[in-house]
Amino acid sequence: MSATDDKQARLQLVRTLVKALHSGADPDALAKRYQQVLHGISAAEIAEVEEDLVREGVPKEELERLCNLHLAMFREPLESAETVAPDWHPISILMQEHRILFGYAQELASLAQQLSRNENAEDGLARVKQLEAQLKASENHYVREENVIFPYLEKHGITGPPSIMWMEHNQIREIKKRIYSSVDDSAGLADRDLGERLAPAALSLAEMLGSHFYKENKILFPTALRVVAEEEWPELRRQFDEIGYGSYTPPAAPQPGPAAVSMAIASAEAGVVHFASGEMPLATLEALLNTLPVDITFVDADDRVRYYSQTAERLFPRTNAVLGRTVQLCHPAKSVHVVNQILMDFKAGKRDMAEFWINSGGKLIYIRYFPVRSAAGEYLGCLEVTQDVTHIRELQGEKRLL
Repeated sequence: MSATDDKQARLQLVRTLVKALHSGADPDALAKRYQQVLHGISAAEIAEVEEDLVREGVPKEELERLCNLHLAMFREPLESAETVAPDWHPISILMQEHRILFGYAQELASLAQQLSRNENAEDGLARVKQLEAQLKASENHYVREENVIFPYLEKHGITGPPSIMWMEHNQIREIKKRIYSSVDDSAGLADRDLGERLAPAALSLAEMLGSHFYKENKILFPTALRVVAEEEWPELRRQFDEIGYGSYTPPAAPQPGPAAVSMAIASAEAGVVHFASGEMPLATLEALLNTLPVDITFVDADDRVRYYSQTAERLFPRTNAVLGRTVQLCHPAKSVHVVNQILMDFKAGKRDMAEFWINSGGKLIYIRYFPVRSAAGEYLGCLEVTQDVTHIRELQGEKRLL
């Protein structure tokens, strides 16, 4: 049997075993029965099988629910694999953050239990608030994965595992909200009462992060290292830097060569764009769009993200990794049906705008979607316009002088 045939046979066995898990088979019994074969299973093969199952119609929610069973069965071969990347590398950064964030979660859970037992926890509340601040600062860790790592995996044909990890990100966010609520409502509470209120969510977070980080370290990241080309990683790192970091400052990335820099400058400065009402150098047009007091994103007629403006302070993160990505993959699964409804209405000519407004970080954010049509009425795509209208809402009277 050739190496290719051997791999296909192994993948088919894994597929069979995963389906058996979904049917309620005992993972320990399966692992014991097929131990010798499972020993050769790689993280990439597990990801490939999960991708096949998504294509075959197994709901992502079902895969996420049973993911821990998969890990129980494949844990031994996964344990022997080690993910290695240079210190500057995006994967190395994420794994280092995993260690730090899991440490914070464990400390918070331990501290909450000490407080609930009325044990002596010196400066307990102060440390709880410090850990809360670190958890809040960690949000860009998940944003970098969702807006850089996941889109690049999708471009290389890996869509199932990123979707599952994004679902878990939202679960982590919900647990963190419970922690923040407990801490924010702690004024006047005795340490013991705070500990009792905080402990369930803190323990849930530590457990969730332990499981989630293991899946990423052992399955998602090795898969990314396999499918994303080596020459692509510096661009991913650039986009990581653009979003920023929280509790960990990574070492500097290697600088691009002078040829790459000069090529980018030449491309940006070349050409003039001609409109029916005037013309403009391409570089000026780009600067103009980036100066608009709103964030704009354009999705083409095939629902793929083609452009976003780069304003000084974006309200929501965007990176070049999302370019070419279907807009449905840019939203969590729970809101995709709304996105699809808006786009269907635009394409059918049933709607000329969709609008939403949310409160985020003390700001009132106004989000509008518009269909973009040619002069002949042909649907060309969808324009998203996002604006901080907090100040506008507060305006009163008139202002006629500078």
